[in-house]
Amino acid sequence: MSEPKAPTPAPGDTYKGWLFKWTNYIKGYQRRWFVLSNGLLSYYRTQAEMGHTCRGTINLATANIAVEDSCNFVISNGGTQTYHLKASSEVERQRWITALELAKAKAFRMQAESDDSGDDSTPPATGQGAGSRNSEVQSTLRTLGSKVEDLSTCNDLIAKHGSALQRSLSELEGVRLGGETSEKIRQVTERATLFRITSNAMINACRDFLALAQTHSKRWQKALQAEREQRVRLEETLEQLAKQHNHLERAFRGATVLPASQSNPAIDSKGPVSGKGDASDEDEENEFFDACEDVQEFITVPADPKYHRRSGSNVSGISSELGMDDGTTSLDEQSLASNPESPQSQELVPVRKRRTRIPDKPNYSLNLWSIMKNCIGKELSKIPMPVNFNEPLSMLQRLSEDLEYYELLDRAAKCQSSLEQMCYVAAFTVSSYSTTVHRTGKPFNPLLGETFELDRVQESGYRSLCEQVSHHPPAAAHHAISERGWTLRQEIALASKFRGKYLSIMPLGSIHCIFEKSTNHYTWKKVTTTVHNIIVGKLWIDQSGEIDVVNHKTGDRCHLKFAPYSYFSRDVARKVTGVVTDKDGKAHYVLSGTWDEKMEYSRVMQSSRRGENGADGRQKTVYQTLKAKELWRKTPLPEGAENMYYFSTLALTLNELEEGVAPTDSRRRPDQRLMEQGRWEEANAEKQRLEEKQRTVRREREREANRAASPSEEGKESADGAEEVEIASEPSETTYKSGHQDNYKSMWFEQLVDPVTGEPTHIYKGGYWEAKEQGNWDSCPDIF
Repeated sequence: MSEPKAPTPAPGDTYKGWLFKWTNYIKGYQRRWFVLSNGLLSYYRTQAEMGHTCRGTINLATANIAVEDSCNFVISNGGTQTYHLKASSEVERQRWITALELAKAKAFRMQAESDDSGDDSTPPATGQGAGSRNSEVQSTLRTLGSKVEDLSTCNDLIAKHGSALQRSLSELEGVRLGGETSEKIRQVTERATLFRITSNAMINACRDFLALAQTHSKRWQKALQAEREQRVRLEETLEQLAKQHNHLERAFRGATVLPASQSNPAIDSKGPVSGKGDASDEDEENEFFDACEDVQEFITVPADPKYHRRSGSNVSGISSELGMDDGTTSLDEQSLASNPESPQSQELVPVRKRRTRIPDKPNYSLNLWSIMKNCIGKELSKIPMPVNFNEPLSMLQRLSEDLEYYELLDRAAKCQSSLEQMCYVAAFTVSSYSTTVHRTGKPFNPLLGETFELDRVQESGYRSLCEQVSHHPPAAAHHAISERGWTLRQEIALASKFRGKYLSIMPLGSIHCIFEKSTNHYTWKKVTTTVHNIIVGKLWIDQSGEIDVVNHKTGDRCHLKFAPYSYFSRDVARKVTGVVTDKDGKAHYVLSGTWDEKMEYSRVMQSSRRGENGADGRQKTVYQTLKAKELWRKTPLPEGAENMYYFSTLALTLNELEEGVAPTDSRRRPDQRLMEQGRWEEANAEKQRLEEKQRTVRREREREANRAASPSEEGKESADGAEEVEIASEPSETTYKSGHQDNYKSMWFEQLVDPVTGEPTHIYKGGYWEAKEQGNWDSCPDIF
């Protein structure tokens, strides 16, 4: 049960509340009542113990306070006492840190018994701003010290001249009136004049000191008030964001607890605090909760030891449950596709040495806001972008990068069990995102009719062809076929939105993978890609959403969930979880990992429903699984990739010139080539020329179509406008399926109704590779 929210602490206040204190590895964190008063932090088992039993006290005057993460912090007084504490939320942790810092400063002042020690109540600042503030303070102190010295000097002079004046007056009293009278009176007058001058100097010095002190006092008061108001605003904003984030995560996200064999909190590098995720024994204080965590969709626990023994001694017995033959090599026995020691990898001997470097990316500055401020709310393909935001690859080449880990499909083609095959296909869908983690550059929008071939038959056994089949909306068709028994095809239209702070890219269309031997036909769709910090800050990319990989022959399904990045979540970043089920909904494998690093699988031996309902009102599924094994791991980037647009080894070769490719191939695109060579100004000019040429060709094509069909030109423009408004306002599958507006007939693909999904899609009709062998490109349009 949660406690009422405590007010923001003020200096000198007694602060009380519940915190979770680390006890040991068996019980983990336990809920304790903490009281902060008079520079002492004490804790009790319950509020009722405050009157008679204190469990521990630490003096903050000599204590060190350190923040570990969003909810955890540590208080230590030099080794004899250390408290590892955890708040229920980041907002609550910040309130405690503020209260502790204020109490520590006050305790230090009381201990030092010095007025000047009040400066220690201000937390030490860091960075250039702190240096400038320290310099200003030192200059002010020097000025004030100089004025104090002036006052001291004036005081000495006043004392000296005052004494002399007193003596002169005494002598005047003892002198008889006579010739000496005028001389004594003159001396007294001189002494009085000197005293008056010195007094005026002291008065002026005091006035200057007072004016200076008042001026700086007002400045400091304003600065302090501004800092206080800013802190309050930040706390309120953070609290609002935490509430919104918690609400959204409870609605859309789930988490997976890995088997105990996969994570041991006792060995974690963070020490005892890292045990926060451990499922400790419940006792009378089992009120542990975490406002930042989300409700888990399912839980995985280690299977009974009998299953492990069975898997080691009788693998074929388990395999038979999955419809596998005794001679079938199971996932447990197969090595990783990326393992260089595997026989398959040894077979793939390159016959051509391909490039491993491209020219380093130039460091050109650009005012981003001046370009972006007029683009908010527009569809990305309609925004004229300079090449400064691009990388020297086209969207067709980026689409071909989905084949980076084609070995997963090679292995899937060898599987006799459709469920095992599903695991490899699911890993392949995740692997296609691994190249995007650092790739913040925008690929070139392909011109209508532009193509890209990737012929790797001799090296890897597959060849791939992409063509831009539509420009409004932008859509590309892709077809890849392998000699090892699989075919991959897709038509992807990218609907994108610029929202000011971030850019969302929503792929529309389905991806198909067909295996020749088993005739299994898989389909899935892509998740949403989001580019954050478009205006301010460092760009970073996130993938979020859900993917359903469906085997249309057997009914098997794999539901993958890409968890969006969360500042408040203590889960691993870029997390992906999934469950492989058969047509009856029975789970056979659990997948887990990250889309930028690796994927693992665990065989499900038994599943059950937990008796109590979760916070969302649904029962949780508990899967008993065998030890997780690695299914796929990302290949490290080549050396110096940070200077080469973070390209992978495959991406570095995509724009390499090759003989015999079509005249419409992306490798022949001049603006892209100029950008790769670092000639960005020329690339921008060439890009504008190509775009204007494409617009001219499109207008001519529309005029020819209008003359042939004799429709109303006004009606045609109205229809186009309505379609574009729909795309720009809310991209959707309905918009994508409604048809293309370019009146363009693809060279190598034809639009048909997909027999599996029922969607209109472009399917490869053949002829490209034959034309390449003959060197006959006469039918290709002149787009460059």
